[in-house]
Amino acid sequence: MNQNSKVLAEKATPRGKFPHIKRAGDFLFVSGTSSRRPDNSFAGAEADEFGAVTLDIKVQTKAVIENIRDILASMDAGLEDLTEVMVFLVNMNDFKAYNEVYGQYFDASGPTRTTVAVHQLPHPHLLIEIKAIAYKPLK
Repeated sequence: MNQNSKVLAEKATPRGKFPHIKRAGDFLFVSGTSSRRPDNSFAGAEADEFGAVTLDIKVQTKAVIENIRDILASMDAGLEDLTEVMVFLVNMNDFKAYNEVYGQYFDASGPTRTTVAVHQLPHPHLLIEIKAIAYKPLK
């Protein structure tokens, strides 16, 4: 992989042949990012002793945004450099709670945003995935 593409060792390994982030000129493209941790567990997904799973959209949204923040930092960029995000929700009933957490990181001057409902994401414990584009001119 060239210096314009990165797979970060401290983040969950991509489930395919693609980088976490890629630079194209002054733009940074962040691949779809979830709440998956490097150990393949998921923030916002807990199972009790009987195997019943509880999924928390607020915890997952926070983890996704913070994963994107960390990925951007690997290219000396930050959330403030985002120009566009595309959000994928498994259930639009989660929109209000996700939007509340999103608002803790961004205001109306933040990136443009599109939110769509999808049938499913790559793991049944995922409620949200975000892909992003940032503008960070080379110095």
